[in-house]
Amino acid sequence: MSELGLNTISFAGHAASSAQFRALYSEGMSLVEETAGYLDGQGRAASKVLPRMASVLYAAESMRLTTRLMQMASWLLLQRAVNNGEMSRDQVLAEKNKVRLDGFNVDRSAPGWNDLPESFRDLVERSLRLQNRVALLDREIYRPVETAIVPDNQNSVKAQLTLLQTAFSGN
Repeated sequence: MSELGLNTISFAGHAASSAQFRALYSEGMSLVEETAGYLDGQGRAASKVLPRMASVLYAAESMRLTTRLMQMASWLLLQRAVNNGEMSRDQVLAEKNKVRLDGFNVDRSAPGWNDLPESFRDLVERSLRLQNRVALLDREIYRPVETAIVPDNQNSVKAQLTLLQTAFSGN
């Protein structure tokens, strides 16, 4: 028996080593640096004058923000390593299991959210958007390969036509 899909092109795999990935990598690492600078400077000063509820929320959200960014930075560094041939895909798979790209969501209705500095809330929102993009790329790159098994005497064009017929016949 032969397998379909062995000659397919992985667009996600190519995207991960493309200019698109380099831009995502650059954006992610820049956001990490920008956030670190903010939290050590302007954010530290702003947090000292927040109302009590906002101050507690700021502490919790800044921890979530830094954790989210560190997880994404880890994923980006692993992907860059595989793209540069520094690690094999299997090595990256073993390491990326330690990286969490989901969760860390934000409750924008939490008491004190609107009292948080706008620049801080902007960093949180940008990190969430970046997290979603990274998680989507991760799912596309590392999802299991789906293959269909067809008899040797059936060519791939005929197999595709049969699949289309089945899909549109309502059976």
